[in-house]
Amino acid sequence: MKKPILALALTAGATLAVTSISAQESPQIPGTMDVNQVEAGTYKTDPAHTLVQWGVSHFGFNDYFGLFGDIEGTMTLDPADIASTEFDITIPITSVAVPSEGLRDHLLRPGKDGAEPDFFGPEPDAARFVSTSVRQTSDTTAVVTGQLTMNGNTGPVTMAVEFTGAGQNPMSGAQTVGFHGRATIDRTQWDIDYAAPMVGSEVDLDISAAFELQ
Repeated sequence: MKKPILALALTAGATLAVTSISAQESPQIPGTMDVNQVEAGTYKTDPAHTLVQWGVSHFGFNDYFGLFGDIEGTMTLDPADIASTEFDITIPITSVAVPSEGLRDHLLRPGKDGAEPDFFGPEPDAARFVSTSVRQTSDTTAVVTGQLTMNGNTGPVTMAVEFTGAGQNPMSGAQTVGFHGRATIDRTQWDIDYAAPMVGSEVDLDISAAFELQ
């Protein structure tokens, strides 16, 4: 049976449309792993796209996760001298996000009957990380050591950092550099010891950071 003229026309039109779409160039992703795109200078975090994820063992059954956001800070960077890199990062504790509103309330509520809070309390100071050394381990990785001040205590933290991309942000126009970092801390060293060790004292930190050149 011959196809109706309308059906033939629709088929031909669809074929032309698919051919036209496939012939178009795919949009180019602005970030690249080319370290030569990294410029020297002073950078500030992009607070809307910089996050710290934390994970802790819950009674040894499974891990529980949360996030800190609205992170601000600076980085001075010279690609020709990675060891001179400096970080000064502020993490607002009140930005903590968890799926459970009950847990968020527990993290930020005052202590009962005037006692110390179980975790941070209702008006916690922001945490602050200041680097003390940066040791390059490959073209795209480094070990960053510094001092973390949190909950009124200061202690050392070492993290593995990986370069994840550089280029011009298509929205802001800013030259941007991205990093991924990982560290593990013992929360009891910062006097956050509620329910430890049933709720794990070791906290895994997974950091995704974007810095914009000033």
